[in-house]
Amino acid sequence: MEINFRGGVDLEYIKKIGKIDLEKYKLSDVEPEDIAAILFTSGSTGIPKGVVYSYFNFYAQLEQIRNTYDIKEGEIDLPTFPPFALFDPALGMTAIIPDMDPTKPANVNPKKIVEAIENFGVTNMFGSPALINKVGRYVKENNIKFPTLKRVLSAGAPVQPKILETFSYCLENDSQIYTPYGATEALPISSIGSKEILNETQFLTYKGKGTCVGKPLENIEVKIIKILDDVIEYWTDDLVLDNFEIGEIVVKGPMVTKYYYNKEELTKLAKIKDKNNTFWHRMGDLGYFDDKNRIWFCGRKSHRVVTRDKVYFTIPCESVFNNHKAIYRTALVGVKKNNDIIPVICVELEKNIEYDKNLLLKEVQEIANSFEHTKGINNFLFHDSFPVDIRHNSKIFREKLSYLG
Repeated sequence: MEINFRGGVDLEYIKKIGKIDLEKYKLSDVEPEDIAAILFTSGSTGIPKGVVYSYFNFYAQLEQIRNTYDIKEGEIDLPTFPPFALFDPALGMTAIIPDMDPTKPANVNPKKIVEAIENFGVTNMFGSPALINKVGRYVKENNIKFPTLKRVLSAGAPVQPKILETFSYCLENDSQIYTPYGATEALPISSIGSKEILNETQFLTYKGKGTCVGKPLENIEVKIIKILDDVIEYWTDDLVLDNFEIGEIVVKGPMVTKYYYNKEELTKLAKIKDKNNTFWHRMGDLGYFDDKNRIWFCGRKSHRVVTRDKVYFTIPCESVFNNHKAIYRTALVGVKKNNDIIPVICVELEKNIEYDKNLLLKEVQEIANSFEHTKGINNFLFHDSFPVDIRHNSKIFREKLSYLG
């Protein structure tokens, strides 16, 4: 079977998975499959890749975002990640550009964000987990509420429940923080609100079950397949795993991009050819489905730590330590020692809490020994500040930590 990843849109497939009005899409002298833009990945797991977006990809993405979050024309958006401001005119929203360094959202002045929301009556806001954390702490300390905010979106890395809980303090009525899951190649794939996280899934997260990213959205198909590092040229149903089995997340749908620019080998590695000229995109992420059709994210495939006796997954391992009051975040890495891979937990402490490190080491070791999936982790290293991506300041560069370790 020959599939041209740069070929036409499979209209029968589009009709099958959802209603998308192609005539509405036809706004100018372009074809659905024409190149609209090349967007680059963050490079958190290697050299940034140029993701080719067609006009059809953008249209499908806009419709998905509009319908999922019930965005109405006339709303006012605060896009703290500048490229997302490009969505606003197409969604009928006014964009308020915040006074901040977009490459350093973790260092944002929260007063500037508060001023923008209050002065312009912002109804919609996007912020990386690092920015949400910084602003959330400030508004809670100063008893600030945002009655105009209808919704907040946060993505770029898993958002810790304690960060959602802190920021939720400023929200009123039925407003929530939503954490859409996706990637540059395919966004959004699923979504979940802070109420469901704080009332239910956070308790499983802190027991090491991963981070729940919600149910697949309309027009998207999601499967969990066996963990393989090589090219999978053709799709077969025996790749698919059962519920609660951790594997690689693969997706199919109209907002899923088809190829990387001038990266044929990487395209082959990321795409699986399917029937009827369709394909599955390999997210490079690991996770599983629960019995409620929700996806649980367990970290990047390339970040799993494989030892002689066990496989450790980043998010399930880190979450049990992140619940400690003195810990801001942790990172699981593998360090090579005498031809063996040793699992190591790097620890970044909360800045405003004094805590005896010897006592903390004892406590984190007790935590590791109390969960089956973290048993065997006996090495802990303190780092003042983790290296993170320039885009969201939230993706941890575990490769650099492994080298430092």
